[in-house]
Amino acid sequence: MYLENLVFDALDPSRLGRFWEAALDAETLTDEPDGFETRLRHQGGPDLDLCFQRVPEPPSEPLRLHLDVRGGDHQQDTVDRLLGLGARHLDIGQRNVPWVVLGDVETNPFCVMEEREVYVDTGPIAALPLDSRDPARDGELWEWLTGWTPAPGVAPVSLRHPSRRGPLLELCPEPEPKGPGKNRLHLDVRLESGEDPDQVARGIAERGGRELGHGWGTLPWRVYADGSGNEFCVLPARG
Repeated sequence: MYLENLVFDALDPSRLGRFWEAALDAETLTDEPDGFETRLRHQGGPDLDLCFQRVPEPPSEPLRLHLDVRGGDHQQDTVDRLLGLGARHLDIGQRNVPWVVLGDVETNPFCVMEEREVYVDTGPIAALPLDSRDPARDGELWEWLTGWTPAPGVAPVSLRHPSRRGPLLELCPEPEPKGPGKNRLHLDVRLESGEDPDQVARGIAERGGRELGHGWGTLPWRVYADGSGNEFCVLPARG
């Protein structure tokens, strides 16, 4: 298995997708009325596809997964560029912190980070912080799902692609338990050829996750939640 997609719910997939494509200097894969996809490449490391899928209503749940954009020594220049693309400043109670909180064109919060030694070779996304009730437990599941391995970081558990290129996946203590609504951002992992979907389902359950009933009819992928309720999808092997 490997991490393939970061999936955003969007009222206007093309508008939101083009914002993030410009913000991250990614390349368009698909541009359709109900879906936009763009690929972020990391030389010598993983590709990460950002997928934007249409939903009928704006999200109401607090964000449990977000993007930390790398600012570093050029933090203010990065902030100014993102504001020029349509972002805006957000106050989410952050007070006096060294990072800058912005909202994208659909008001999804994200952070522009200060310089940190652990962000070497991350590319434009420094980290993907994910709320967790039990970072050690959830970290074990996400390490198994993605093939990413423990890496230096500031979160209780930080994982990274074995190439040590691309963003950190950070398991962070949740400020509050997940509500009943679906998270507006989630991750997709892709099976490799020969991997058994039922065996993977058992492995997820053994590591604290569970399969979800979704009521969306027959899908080629399966929907799960980790032990903290964060949704993710397991996509079939290609071909």
